[in-house]
Amino acid sequence: MSEVTENPRGGCALAGINAVLSAVDRFCPVYHSGPGCCMQTCASEQGQSCGRTASFLSGVSLPSTNMLEKEVVFGGTDKLRTTIQGAMEIIDADAYFVLTGCTAGINGDDIQSVVSEFKNAPKPVYAIDTPGFAGNDMLGYESVIDTFIDKIMVKGPRQQNLVNLFGIVPYHDPYWSGTLEEFTRILRALGLEVNTFFTEHQGIDAVKRAGSAALNIIIHPWLLRGAEKKLSGQFGIPTLRIEGMPVGATDTTAFVRQVGEALSLDSGKVESVVRKEEEYVYDYFEQAIGKLSWKRFAVVSDSNYAVGFTRFLANDYSFTPLLTIVSEPLFRDKDKDAVRKRITNLEYARAPEVYFASDQYDIEKLLAKNDEITLLIGSTNEREIGSRKGCQCSVLSYPVTDKLVFNRTYGGYRGCLTLVEDLYDDL
Repeated sequence: MSEVTENPRGGCALAGINAVLSAVDRFCPVYHSGPGCCMQTCASEQGQSCGRTASFLSGVSLPSTNMLEKEVVFGGTDKLRTTIQGAMEIIDADAYFVLTGCTAGINGDDIQSVVSEFKNAPKPVYAIDTPGFAGNDMLGYESVIDTFIDKIMVKGPRQQNLVNLFGIVPYHDPYWSGTLEEFTRILRALGLEVNTFFTEHQGIDAVKRAGSAALNIIIHPWLLRGAEKKLSGQFGIPTLRIEGMPVGATDTTAFVRQVGEALSLDSGKVESVVRKEEEYVYDYFEQAIGKLSWKRFAVVSDSNYAVGFTRFLANDYSFTPLLTIVSEPLFRDKDKDAVRKRITNLEYARAPEVYFASDQYDIEKLLAKNDEITLLIGSTNEREIGSRKGCQCSVLSYPVTDKLVFNRTYGGYRGCLTLVEDLYDDL
């Protein structure tokens, strides 16, 4: 290994796949991996995400082949076959997904052929042959969405009021449930029906009918570029990409208007929703003027929230941005350019310095160099550097290991109220 990353934020591709599947109602992951992968991949994602675990299957309850020396030497397809059969007998799921750990990936076990033997089973079985070493948890999310598109979605008559909402990654976004609920609430106010795949017990039926949607909405600066092309080519569904989490009235209003334009919605109805939502937010802000003193702030977060937090605190709350560190690995220059442009194109403040650093050692060096920071927004990993600097530190970014969150959000209109509450509580 050429280098080591200190305190990586999230797990391997297998951990990401498991986290996403575990968030869909009545989906059963089946591990073809060594012993320990089930618990460790759950710990690396769900275990660092505000205290919640999957409600249907998680951790040691996941079926696994638990590959040992025999399977490594002679192959583990026979054991995989019996594990799938056992899972279908014991676990009443709507769909089963066979996942590969590093051992099976290195071995080259043909899980596709084993899964094909179950094509006439009472419930569908799918293979996701993306072993853990292939990448990080974000690749896991993309692998699941690719599987949905290639193997489950059904092309049907276009439903003009149906939209698919992508980009909010379960558990990697600690506030995924509340965030999906908030954007669902906003979109429903526009008269739309929303496929989130992960809330309100949406399951395999929601995935199937996603092929009939009128619009895909991706709330993320760079995820799902390949899926975007597939959804257009195979299903004819256009995509609206929102390059960063909309937090607060300014960016959420822009989001609402973009959706309205993309779907040719009645402009009067769109503006009615905007007026109502903005009035709701500003009425509360008026009651707390002066409660938070002016801050010079730094943000350490994944790209989605690095954009959202920086833009809200600068554009809507008049704080001064000094430094934004995007803490997830980005490999394509065009992705970095898109994120940097969104962070620096502010309306009411001088642009912050923007860095891309996923190693905790590098992150702390960047923070230590700036002596003007009075507010640090980061993860649990940044508590120590915040304490050493003697500034306010608010733990809002993944990973978050010291609080329990059910449906709280910082996204959308109402999420910014929660954000300001939390900043005040951390004074």
